[in-house]
Amino acid sequence: MRRRLYLMRHAAVAYFGADGLPHDPRDVPLTPEGVEQARRAGEALASVDFDRVITSGLRRTVETAQIVAPNREPESWATFEELRAGRLEDTAEDGLEGAFAGAFAGALTPDTRFLGGETIGELTGRVVPALEEIVADTTWDTTLAVLHGGVNRAILSYALTGQPVFFGGFEQAPACINVLDVDDAGRWIVRIVNSAEHLAVTEHLRSTTMEEYYAEYAALRAGRENDR
Repeated sequence: MRRRLYLMRHAAVAYFGADGLPHDPRDVPLTPEGVEQARRAGEALASVDFDRVITSGLRRTVETAQIVAPNREPESWATFEELRAGRLEDTAEDGLEGAFAGAFAGALTPDTRFLGGETIGELTGRVVPALEEIVADTTWDTTLAVLHGGVNRAILSYALTGQPVFFGGFEQAPACINVLDVDDAGRWIVRIVNSAEHLAVTEHLRSTTMEEYYAEYAALRAGRENDR
């Protein structure tokens, strides 16, 4: 039996003030738009009974989780905090646009730094073991994880390949929902990526198409045997 992980990115926040100066990314709250995004995601997932709700502990993930799953106390896992950027003032003014636009673009290697800060290898080095620790706990069936764009990319990349690689091309919209299933051997199936419409994300089966074909065949065969 596979277990299900609903993997969200936190809802919208404002990283910069009206003066253009950056806020402390560790403490930015959801914007009014972000609160509405989280509310709509909560409506989409209202029928799901979560055994666990996991956040990075940063305010934006906790606030999102509390809106989406108000009846479950969120856990804080600092290992799932977002990629840590360097100081923007250390980047030349004429290079900022390219630094932001290209943060997740092109061929990213373990040595690639995120805006002059943490490397991709450092991110996967903390995210993958934490994910494996959660999977190793077989007491849960359905979990909500409200995390971050870079962290979610690392999780999706690992789920697809079984390796600590990083595909920057996975877009993660604010309050988007990804749906992944995993078995007790740690084998993943990626069901939905970056769903921002919040439509029909809870209705997907946990079996593969070929498993469904076989189940249909087996049922038909059993019916024929019973008719003899």
